[in-house]
Amino acid sequence: MKKSTKRFLIGVGAATAGAAVIGTVQHVTTKYLMKLAIDRQGPKSAERDKEKMMASDAVSQAVTAVMDAAQTLETRPHERVEITAQDGTPLIGHWYAPENPKRILIAMHGWRSSWSQDFGMIAPFWLESGCAVLFAEQRGQGNSGGEYMGFGLLERFDCLDWIGWVNERTEQKLPLYLGGISMGASTVLMTAGFDLPENVRGIIADCGFTSPRAIWKHVVENRFHLPYGLYSRAANDICKRRIQVPSDAYSTVEALRSCAVPVLLIHGTDDRFVPVEMTYENYKACSSEKQLFIVPGAEHGTSYLVDTAGYETAVRSFWNSYDQPNTL
Repeated sequence: MKKSTKRFLIGVGAATAGAAVIGTVQHVTTKYLMKLAIDRQGPKSAERDKEKMMASDAVSQAVTAVMDAAQTLETRPHERVEITAQDGTPLIGHWYAPENPKRILIAMHGWRSSWSQDFGMIAPFWLESGCAVLFAEQRGQGNSGGEYMGFGLLERFDCLDWIGWVNERTEQKLPLYLGGISMGASTVLMTAGFDLPENVRGIIADCGFTSPRAIWKHVVENRFHLPYGLYSRAANDICKRRIQVPSDAYSTVEALRSCAVPVLLIHGTDDRFVPVEMTYENYKACSSEKQLFIVPGAEHGTSYLVDTAGYETAVRSFWNSYDQPNTL
């Protein structure tokens, strides 16, 4: 064999081997990222990576208060509720009903979090303002069933099921609001795309993203410093296999374009996990009556902690505007 031919074959072999190694690394990395994103049982480093992605000085300083508030909410008298989702998944909720409530709020928590941690701080405000509250445990998390999280693609149907439960329980006599934070915010915004019951008077969404694909791209590129383009196709395939829905199947933007109920959008300017630009995009897309409350200096999920008075004023104003049906 000629030396030139031998060198060429060695070069081809090395290139092929290199491509195989790169392909293997991409495959392993993609599987890890998707396991972190949607699997109930995330990778062993899931909690550490979540802390890295959602690093927030404000949250770090408030951890003790948040955990104490969560424990207080959990021990407050309430009813544990179980329903079955449209696809057969058991869903758990926690029903708090004060005497003579003025309105009802269905609250959807965020990614790899819990109902009590995400809403423990704000729950007293809701309850003392005359709200009956159904705190849902999102599928693939906590005590609800399901092996995977759907980033709103599946949970929007669960939210619709919870609306049905609440209206059956209360005979649809009270104004009803959907509220959520982070992934829960995107869940309630995607729910806006349904033809909702007449007593659903509004949606309150705090720091929601626009779509699973958009937030995955942002996190991979900005928190893990990887080129999302290398992983997007495989990530979409894994998503479709696990939850039977591609990552671009739906978005908050699509839902809000056909939304018929008022929407209050909330976000902090310093959010490094879900950029505030996503809320501006949602606001621009929304075809219904809409309000925007932006909190300067607030990081992810901390708007209520940073500007409690302003937040409560915005929410009260929203309720006052829409508790009564529009008779025009």
